[in-house]
Amino acid sequence: MKQDTFYTLVDNHLVLDNADRRYILKVRDLPPDKKPREKMLLHGPGALSAKELLAAILNTGSKKEEVLSMSTRIIDEYGEQSIMHAKDPKKLSTDINIPIGKAIQVVAIAELGRRFFHKNTAATPIIRTAQEVFEYVQDMRELPKEHLRGIYLNAHYKVIYSETISIGTVDANIVHPREVFKPALEYSAAAVILVHNHPSGSVEPSGNDYAITEQLIKAGCILGVDLIDHVIVTKDSFASIGAAYQA
Repeated sequence: MKQDTFYTLVDNHLVLDNADRRYILKVRDLPPDKKPREKMLLHGPGALSAKELLAAILNTGSKKEEVLSMSTRIIDEYGEQSIMHAKDPKKLSTDINIPIGKAIQVVAIAELGRRFFHKNTAATPIIRTAQEVFEYVQDMRELPKEHLRGIYLNAHYKVIYSETISIGTVDANIVHPREVFKPALEYSAAAVILVHNHPSGSVEPSGNDYAITEQLIKAGCILGVDLIDHVIVTKDSFASIGAAYQA
């Protein structure tokens, strides 16, 4: 099908691969004016990258990982959008292998951000095509691990919630329909779009991708929530496989 086809709303397992990646940046190796907290005092918060801001919040790392290395890995592996929607410290701690105390800090600051800025409805995006999905998920196109994200829409195609459902692990990460549709029920979404990245750079769907999409469409019909697309993204391209099932 054509990738620019508009979505139309109508009235169990996903295996995600990944590759390990190491980060070796250390705050102690930086000159004083480049360290996150000192840099903020000198130049203000606007001068800091997202990774530096997160390092300033976390303050310290763990016995195994220095703080700037940790903040870099969190942003690179989880994505900026996903971090801002994180709600479960235990899941976050498990997904990206950080201490539970650090996960609590990340979820707390994300919740503050949501409370302060959630009412800015003028910035609420509307998604009607796979191209718009591709543009919306810029932060996950180059993630080193395969992520599955759910984008939840109201009846007017406005994004009301977005969540990382799963991140691949060395063995495999199994995603069930209940994990896809639980946020849809919680936020009274009319539809959901699934999107996952391929770190390999290939947008070619697998037979498993098609089977899972069909299974989830059937599950959504039972629940009254449309799965209107399943989009695969890479750094430079995308492929829509879910919309092919639309009547």
